[in-house]
Amino acid sequence: MDPLLLARIQFAANISFHILFPTITIALGWLLLFFKLRFNATRDEAWMEAYRFWVKVFALSFALGVVSGLTMSFQFGTNWPGFMERVGNIAGPLLAYEVVTAFFLEASFLAIMLFGYRRVPDWLHTLATVLVAVGTSLSAFWILVLNSWMHTPAGFEMREGVAHATDWFAIVFNPSMPYRLAHMLLASGLTAAFLIAGLSAWRWLRGDRTPGVLAALRTGVVLGAVLIPVQIFAGDLHGLNTLKHQPQKVAAMEGVWETERGAALRLFAIPDEASRSNRFEIAIPNMASLILTHEWEGEVRGLNEFIGEHPPVAPVFYAFRIMVGMGVLMLLVGWWGAFALRRGREPGRWLARALVAMTFSGWVATLAGWYVTEIGRQPWLVTGILRTGEAAGPVPAASIGVSLALYLAIYAVLLAAYIGTLYHLAGKRGGAGQEVRTGPFRPQAQPAE
Repeated sequence: MDPLLLARIQFAANISFHILFPTITIALGWLLLFFKLRFNATRDEAWMEAYRFWVKVFALSFALGVVSGLTMSFQFGTNWPGFMERVGNIAGPLLAYEVVTAFFLEASFLAIMLFGYRRVPDWLHTLATVLVAVGTSLSAFWILVLNSWMHTPAGFEMREGVAHATDWFAIVFNPSMPYRLAHMLLASGLTAAFLIAGLSAWRWLRGDRTPGVLAALRTGVVLGAVLIPVQIFAGDLHGLNTLKHQPQKVAAMEGVWETERGAALRLFAIPDEASRSNRFEIAIPNMASLILTHEWEGEVRGLNEFIGEHPPVAPVFYAFRIMVGMGVLMLLVGWWGAFALRRGREPGRWLARALVAMTFSGWVATLAGWYVTEIGRQPWLVTGILRTGEAAGPVPAASIGVSLALYLAIYAVLLAAYIGTLYHLAGKRGGAGQEVRTGPFRPQAQPAE
C-alpha cells in the first residue's frame, strides 16, 4: 500500500483512540467539582458518593488519554517530520504551553482528588478539584488553538518556506478558534453527561438504588438536555464560519457538486466522485441554503469549483450525517429524560434502557464530527501552507503497516478493558434492593410503563 495512506490511517487511528478520553475528562472534571460543591453546601452523602465513583472514572480516562497522546507526538518525528520543519515555530510553542499550563496542573492535583478526601483539609480537596478542572480546560484550549490555526492560519509570515510567528494574538485567536473551541467543549459536556446518565441507569436497572446513583443520573440527564440545544446553535455558527473559510469542506458535507442558489438539503445520497454526482439522492429543496446562509436562495459553492483542492467527499458526507443524527437522538432522549425525572421522580424502565443505549453516544458523535473536521481539511495539513503529502517522512510502507497493526491490536484491547472496567466499577457499588433514603433523592411514585 501507499506509505502516505498508511501513515494517514495510523495517525487517524491514534487520534481517534486518544480523543475518546479527553472528551470525557474535560467536562467530567467540572462535573466532579459540581458534585463536591453540592456536598459542601448540603452535606448530603449522595453527592460525595457520586464524587467518589466518578473520580475513579476520571483517573482511568486521564491515564489512557496521557498514554495515547504520547504516541501521537512520536509520529511527528517519524511519519510526519515535514510538519515541524514547516510550522514548528508555531506548533512547538503551542504544544509546550499545553504541557506547562495544563498537563502538570492536572497531574499534580489528581492524586489529592483521588486519595485526599479526609486526609487533607476539605478546602484543599475542593481546591485540587478546581485546579484539575481548570487544567483540563486549559489543555483543551491550547490543543484547539493549534488545531484551529491549522485550519485557518493567521498571524504568521513565510520565510524561506518556514512559517514564523508575527502576531501571537492573531495566532491564538485565529478566525475559527472560538467556534471550534465552543463546539468541542460542548461535545465534551454531552459526552460526559450521557456517559454518567447511561452508566447510572445501568446501575439502577441492576438494583443499585443508592443515593449517589440517582444524584448522578439526574445530573447527567439534565446536563444533556440543556447542552444539546446549545450545541445545535453553536454548530450553526461553526457552520457559517466554515462556509466562509473552507467552502470546499461544506460542499463535501452537503454533497453539492455544482454551485447552487437555493441548494437542496441532501438527507441521503451516495456521492460518486468518478461521475461527480450523487446517486439515490433524497433531498429537500432550498433547505441547505437556508441552513448554511440563512437565506432561501443563498449561494452554496460546489465541489466542481475546487477540483484537486477538495477533500474526499463520501467520508465527510456520511460522517456529518452520523454526527447530526446522533445529536437528534441526544435531543430526544435528553428531553424525554428531563421530563420524566421532573420533581424527583425515579426513572422508568424504558427510559433507563434508552439511557443505557446512549451511554457512549458522545463518543460516536465526537468521532464523526472529528472526521468531518480533519478529513474535510484535505488535501491540506495546514491550509494554504502545507499539503499532507509534503509533510510525510520516508518511512517504508512495511514498517508503517507493522506498527499500525500493533497499534490497532493494542487499542482494541485497551478499549475493551476500559469499558469492562467501567462496568466492573459500577457493579461493585451499592447492592440490589438498596433504596434512596437520604437528602432530596427519596423514592417517588414510579410512573406507569
